[in-house]
Amino acid sequence: MIDVTLRHQFGETNLDVRFDAPAGLTVLYGASGSGKTSVINAVAGLLHPDQGRVVVGGNVLGDTAQNIWLPPHKRGLGYVFQEARLFPHLTVRQNLAFGEWFARARAPVASFDHVVEMLGIGPLLSRRPGTLSGGEKQRVAIGRALLARPRLLLADEPLAALDEARKAEILPYFERLRDEVALPILYVCHAPAEVARLATTVVALDHGKLMRVGPAEDVLGDPSFSPQGPRAVGAVLHATIARHHDDGLTELNAGGVSLFVPHIPHPVGQNLRLRIAAQDVILARDVPKEMSALNVMPGHVNDIRLGDGPGAIVALTTPAGKVLARVTRRSALAMGLAVGQPIFAIVKTVAIAPQDIGGPRA
Repeated sequence: MIDVTLRHQFGETNLDVRFDAPAGLTVLYGASGSGKTSVINAVAGLLHPDQGRVVVGGNVLGDTAQNIWLPPHKRGLGYVFQEARLFPHLTVRQNLAFGEWFARARAPVASFDHVVEMLGIGPLLSRRPGTLSGGEKQRVAIGRALLARPRLLLADEPLAALDEARKAEILPYFERLRDEVALPILYVCHAPAEVARLATTVVALDHGKLMRVGPAEDVLGDPSFSPQGPRAVGAVLHATIARHHDDGLTELNAGGVSLFVPHIPHPVGQNLRLRIAAQDVILARDVPKEMSALNVMPGHVNDIRLGDGPGAIVALTTPAGKVLARVTRRSALAMGLAVGQPIFAIVKTVAIAPQDIGGPRA
């Protein structure tokens, strides 16, 4: 359990947050300037707030009311930054060993061999950082942080400096880390697809204020809260791989609804969660026929949110879960959309990208 209470004044910005997070991967989510990095730096001891209390697993790392604020090196935390920050003169093995040496007095989170296998860095052990790709460097940085035997792993937008291909390379390793290592993770992120794939819990911030705390499907599926703007609105569904087809598509079962996505390299029966962006959903009042889109979900209108501009967000309840659709206000009025009305949500197969699909925490 992570328990954080912070109050701090930055110029005209007033940071004021309090949240509890269970085990797993907790994402600090919000737009730039929302206070995400300030929160994680306060947890790390790099920022001394005006008022604050940080407790991790029952260990009090800071409590300004009791004049306690441990320095970073005494907190027993691991920190993964946007840049890998490896020692350039040491090999990968030596960089990893430094993490073990630094915290040899604490109980290990995972063995050296397990960390190397989990992160797929065995072939890199004899190489130096200058010969590694950005994704390889970041995997080594994660390994070094784990081998420092932390009680909490902090990650400040660890994929932000990587291109899309390298991000896709790293995401599965964070999923394994979340699911295989008994270690809480506090992860700063502003990308909805990343949040949907990784988060056990989402702490949503806006201009230093706490907006929402809860599972990814609840926070990302809230049509009234979109820190990244309407184009980032989307829903998170849970599904199971039902079948792999010869034409390169994978069929999912989401609450009894069949969904077709580009091939997923996981076995039948694997549980997944996937994000469907609201802008990729089309609405129809009648059962659609003779169209190219393969995914049709029956449901009912649950909520309609009209924006300041020409757009509207329509929340639907379907057997697959909550789905959001971004349509024009004109379309919503022309269709006579109303709460409780039967509706069909249509999603193109190719609209669901591989980076929007990941495994849930067991």
